[in-house]
Amino acid sequence: MQDEPALLHAAKKLHPDALVAIFDQYAPAVYRYAYRFCHDATIADNVVGDTFSALLEKFAAGKGPVVNLRSYIFQAAYHLIVDQSRHNHQFIDIESDLEIPLGLVAASVDSQFNERTLMKNLLHAMNNDLNEIQRHVILLRFMEGFSLRETAAIVCKEVNQVKAIQNRGVAKLRKCLHL
Repeated sequence: MQDEPALLHAAKKLHPDALVAIFDQYAPAVYRYAYRFCHDATIADNVVGDTFSALLEKFAAGKGPVVNLRSYIFQAAYHLIVDQSRHNHQFIDIESDLEIPLGLVAASVDSQFNERTLMKNLLHAMNNDLNEIQRHVILLRFMEGFSLRETAAIVCKEVNQVKAIQNRGVAKLRKCLHL
């Protein structure tokens, strides 16, 4: 795998191997991110396709990301997901793919039950107590591993705004989980 600047440079020249490498590298993560919100494989596939189609159009027009390709791709996916939720006039719930692996730690059945209950309560709180931007920020920061700066770029906010959104969201989750 090439480093991101070299990959980005080759993709801007529409080099097929670079475009395939970008898709192979980022499509699975974009799919997971989209699926968490839409709960529908077809819609998640469409988000992935539309995200990379838009990226290809930008490259063909001589535009697109200058640096941080990953943030750029997730920003496009974020906007597609938000547009989808506005179009459907619904607040999208987060789908869990956070199965707690059994048998990795010699834990009692009670502790496994408690962990599953905590995860179920966390997802319920995220779906019912956080607003849409808080959910996106929490997912991008803690599940996708984006930095504050990258998250801010994706959701088109200032870093300080993202910190405040994240802090309010985490505080709401703590309150809901009685932590």
